Amino acid sequence: MFSSLKIRNYRLFFLGQVVSNTGTWMQRIAQDWLVLSLTGSSAAVGITTALQFLPMLLFGLYGGVLVDRLPKRPTLLVTQAAMAVTGLALAALTLSGHVEVWHVYVAAFAVGLATVVDNPARQSFVSEMVGPDQLQNAVSLNSANFQSARLVGPAVAGLMITGVGTGWAFLANGLSFAAPITGLLLMRARELHVIERAPRGKGQLREGLRYVARRPELIWPIVLVGFIGTFGFNFPVWLSAYADDIFHAGAGAYSLFNTLMAVGSLVGALLAARRGTARLRVLIAAALAFGVLETVAAAAPSYWLFALLMVPIGVFGLTVNVTANTAVQMATDPAMRGRVMALFMMVFMGGTPLGAPVVGWVTDTYGARIGFAAGGVVSAAAAGLIGLVLARIGGLRLSVGWHHGHPRVRFVPREREQLATAA
Repeated sequence: MFSSLKIRNYRLFFLGQVVSNTGTWMQRIAQDWLVLSLTGSSAAVGITTALQFLPMLLFGLYGGVLVDRLPKRPTLLVTQAAMAVTGLALAALTLSGHVEVWHVYVAAFAVGLATVVDNPARQSFVSEMVGPDQLQNAVSLNSANFQSARLVGPAVAGLMITGVGTGWAFLANGLSFAAPITGLLLMRARELHVIERAPRGKGQLREGLRYVARRPELIWPIVLVGFIGTFGFNFPVWLSAYADDIFHAGAGAYSLFNTLMAVGSLVGALLAARRGTARLRVLIAAALAFGVLETVAAAAPSYWLFALLMVPIGVFGLTVNVTANTAVQMATDPAMRGRVMALFMMVFMGGTPLGAPVVGWVTDTYGARIGFAAGGVVSAAAAGLIGLVLARIGGLRLSVGWHHGHPRVRFVPREREQLATAA
């Protein structure tokens, strides 16, 4: 489960990310709660989330082209430093009592701009640290790392917000970037796996898009995570509304919902680290379960039932993310990985600017339950349709029948079904 941590460079990277990710989650919780307390509007929380992910939608592919040309380690030093400055600036404004909503909007957009390059650089740098044999394990452990931080970050943020205020959470995030920067500086360059960088040239963006479009094993997982990222992952909007409007339980409840979802996500990441391969059928099944569980949770009548449902939602949401990420990376030529992973992250995270304001408006207009249920229905429908498309491409056919007195639905190879008919 932890085999890639034997590699020194990856171990330094992993430890730095533990600290930084914890700070990032503290800032996310504090940012959402600050906007809600300043405006009282779920739509405003949605706008903040949208602004953070809008740069990925607008410039994500160009970020991938840059990452394929640039050395990854120096690039990451710059992007991590830029995000540290943003956190410290927001801390100074909040602690001095001068913070306004537009300041948070600007800070969220600035973090998004840094993420345009930082995300594909981090994704593709993993293969340089660990090599192809350990890539599946390292990608899964990265997700486990992120989700472990998601356990600690919201809990600490909840205590800080109620105890000393949101500004200290922003300060902790700004300082946390010292850890990954130190880790990057301590790495041994000679132990990295050399990957040939793409030369400067015209048409590299189109080349990347054509590369993905010609490969069903790349395009359909990316389309699926696009639907789920746009409509199914708007948790800042929904969970803040459930904590505030449905259960009237405040920041502590919002923090608890995020923490329980992180417990499930961590379990999902560790299960993914144990699996040897990233199978597309696992991706489809997890996406379907994720959408159905969101729809069920939307109607949960009690606070504790809703809270407990965050755990399996976290398991399946993370399984979708890791399985799609690993399947796409493993199927991509290393020279194209920056562009392909930029497209993956652009679709997954860049869909949020489109989905978050819409979901925020639906939540404000029709209530949190309708907003949450709508996200679940869209996610489940996308999983079902793309599952059918992949089955058709793979030469499979839907078989519905009875087995020992029970209905059974499965995909079987067309050849097998033809032989059965002939017999």
